Amino acid sequence: MRHLLRTTIITSAMALMAGTALAADKVTMGIVNAVSDGVFFIAADKGYFKAEGIDPEFVEFDTGAKMVAPLGAGQLDVGGGAASAGLYNAIDRGIRIRIVADKATNVKGAPFQFFMVRTDLIDSGKVKTIADMKGRKVAITGAGGSDASVLNEAMKSVGLTYNDVEKVYLGFPQHIPALQNGAIDGSITTEPTTTNILKLGAGKVLTGNDAFYPNAQTATIIFGGDFAEKRKDVAHRFMKAYLRAARDFNDALVDGRLQGPGGEEIVSIYAKRTVIKDPAVLRNMVMAGVNPDGKLNVDSLKKDLAFFKETGDVTGKVEATQVVDESFAEAALKELGPYKKK
Repeated sequence: MRHLLRTTIITSAMALMAGTALAADKVTMGIVNAVSDGVFFIAADKGYFKAEGIDPEFVEFDTGAKMVAPLGAGQLDVGGGAASAGLYNAIDRGIRIRIVADKATNVKGAPFQFFMVRTDLIDSGKVKTIADMKGRKVAITGAGGSDASVLNEAMKSVGLTYNDVEKVYLGFPQHIPALQNGAIDGSITTEPTTTNILKLGAGKVLTGNDAFYPNAQTATIIFGGDFAEKRKDVAHRFMKAYLRAARDFNDALVDGRLQGPGGEEIVSIYAKRTVIKDPAVLRNMVMAGVNPDGKLNVDSLKKDLAFFKETGDVTGKVEATQVVDESFAEAALKELGPYKKK
């Protein structure tokens, strides 16, 4: 009888342990179907989320700005997007969200963002430098966005101001027809739209944005307040999986392109999961930088916020340091150690 009882207890314990092993924590992640979502997909397809007991659920949004409300309400765990004026205004209203890691950086020497100019203006010699854009129409995605701050830095670099150009608010894909039909003279454009502009002959690169705003913090990983506070253990495990994927991504880069060790595997993941389906384009396109240790360029965030306050797009007293929380990345680094490129 005692042996039977002991066997029953052991069997029940094993079943409980098996059930626990099988039960994964669901984590909802906002994506915008951009190439910069790629590290999420690497972590999913290479089993890093699974290894941390995480079941990823990807939720599509038109823009990163639309993730802010569900992140604050606890309806979305993780988001990714620019630290825009809208995000800071939401925080000023008491919405609980945290910027926790790098998602996309415009790396000096390997930019994925460019100041594009209409082909006829370049070929005719009418535009040779940024200074020649004075009084002309330049497309950005919107007021209070990160590319608005990028345009401001571009104009400052040649002694001009943000108001010395006429802003036209267009989504990146719309930059192509607007350049083609002459509705705009230039644009602050990111990959993969830049590649398509060049392919169609609609515009040419005036300069990479790294020339006047190196290492700009273009997009960030954002945790909802509930996820960061009430599910802290899961949030730590998420970060560990994310950084493992970010390191694979960095191992595969050669001059910003997926042409290094493991590059073909990542190209295949991107081709399956992102809007770019052509492996040849993915191999030759300059990718957004992702810090393999998750580190943020906080100075860049501060610079952008100061600009948003200067233009009146942010009117509250919120500061970038209120929003940034690098403790999750720091905890993951204690387990993973600092990144060393293969």
